[in-house]
Amino acid sequence: MVSGGTFPYSSFSQKNNPQLAFTLSCTFTEGTPLSYSYIFYCFCSCSFICVIAALLNKVSLQVTVEAVIGGSVLLTCTSAARHKLQDTEVHWRHNGSRIVFDIIKGEDSLEKQHQWYKNRAETFPEEYMRRNFSIKLNDLSHADAGKYICYIKPSDEQETVKLILKDRENEKEEYAGAVSVGTPSHCVYIALFTVLIA
Repeated sequence: MVSGGTFPYSSFSQKNNPQLAFTLSCTFTEGTPLSYSYIFYCFCSCSFICVIAALLNKVSLQVTVEAVIGGSVLLTCTSAARHKLQDTEVHWRHNGSRIVFDIIKGEDSLEKQHQWYKNRAETFPEEYMRRNFSIKLNDLSHADAGKYICYIKPSDEQETVKLILKDRENEKEEYAGAVSVGTPSHCVYIALFTVLIA
């Protein structure tokens, strides 16, 4: 039992576990008894927060985007890590296996790119320094639908983009429907004009 001041956890940890390299200090009001169980609680709480922070850094983000057959789409991928660009590798994969695009040490690497994406997938090299590794996919077809995963090393970051594709005919029908519902017909304008001049 300890009372008053600050208890340096380093001395306690070194006695019981010399491998702990950090220092955790628990402060308390003078005269208030502090048990070793409370110190252990402080240690566990700090460790839990550190573990959660590490897991959040590695969590896989997922977004869903829609595009039209024959059009283009932007698949976003950014990194929060501050590794040097020369030490960074980015791998874009489609449905888990197809190699869409690789960026190695800040340079585009197309040697292993799947034939399906040749001359259709493009990146933005001027954005690499800003940790933006998004790609643009052109001339879309139904086979392009699915999940695109962006792996970033050595930070072990991962972003997933789910691509949903629509036919142009469906897009036009939806637009026409929205216009017909939201816009009065010419007959309404004529009727209003007739009422005003009557």
